[in-house]
Amino acid sequence: MARTRRVWIDLTNSPHVVFFRPILRRLADAGVESVVTARDYAQTLGLLRLYAIPHTVVGRHGGARVAGKAVGFARRSAALARFGRGRGATQAVSHGSNDLAVAARLLRLHSTVLHDYEGATAMHRINFRLADKVMIPAVIPFEALRALGLDRRRYRPYPGIKEQVSLADFDPDLGVMDTLGLDRERPVAVLRPPATMSLYHRFANPFFSEVLEWLIATDAQVVLLPRTPEQAREFEQTPGVTVPARPVDGPSLVYAADVVVSAGGTMNREAALLGTPTWTTFRGELGAVDRMLIDTGRMRILERPDQLVVEKRVATPPEYEALADAVTEEILRV
Repeated sequence: MARTRRVWIDLTNSPHVVFFRPILRRLADAGVESVVTARDYAQTLGLLRLYAIPHTVVGRHGGARVAGKAVGFARRSAALARFGRGRGATQAVSHGSNDLAVAARLLRLHSTVLHDYEGATAMHRINFRLADKVMIPAVIPFEALRALGLDRRRYRPYPGIKEQVSLADFDPDLGVMDTLGLDRERPVAVLRPPATMSLYHRFANPFFSEVLEWLIATDAQVVLLPRTPEQAREFEQTPGVTVPARPVDGPSLVYAADVVVSAGGTMNREAALLGTPTWTTFRGELGAVDRMLIDTGRMRILERPDQLVVEKRVATPPEYEALADAVTEEILRV
């Protein structure tokens, strides 16, 4: 009897839930079983509950310090290896999970890792060497990846960007505005603070606070989507700022918004694809994906708060090629 194909997917951050959601749907349609593990970090678990995705929680983030990250990495990798034994998984897939890359190597599972930012060098130096296959947007030059340990045999470029997978089945739910108590007749500005827990973003970004203060002083309704509970506590008492009490449908929110400002990350790229005026306050080294969006006019670099003009707009159907089918097919190609 043929062995049942079962794909093990590990989610370590909030955007990975949105990314793998259409892939999980396509796996099910193809008769492929899946098992999902998740790290307790940011809104990952809340989004899994929001989208009713069955999962098992394994470990949590190691914190902002390098030593804590190292200990968390070792512990979670071991925990995943224990979890994976006897689960019948035939391959392992993640978007940048070093923990799963280690566990898959220990369990002798075929491992596929996806990435979309070449600046996360500490992460890449590990899973570029451990994974059997590495899927990367073709806009990222291979030379930048080879220096971090990736070789041509495992390199699988794909056209477009990660968010074209995330938004493959996008159907906007404008009820998200009502859920947050927003007035549909007034402009909405959506903000996301810097990723202060990430190794590639380990410096202060006071400019974000200046932008927040500027927007509060306008007529815009400001919605702030924190990355961590600490950020939620920091901003939830700020007058004029709405901090969602629980995870919301992010793509629907940024589609309905009139401007999106983020210090880098998935939300900015989703907003850019959906046609919402998008600004980045990221002060690190811009990745090739963001540079492409800036060069094509979908995203802009914010240098002064007064560049922001928040006016009510009419959201229109976005134009982009959905990539979930092609990416799922490549994941299954072992």
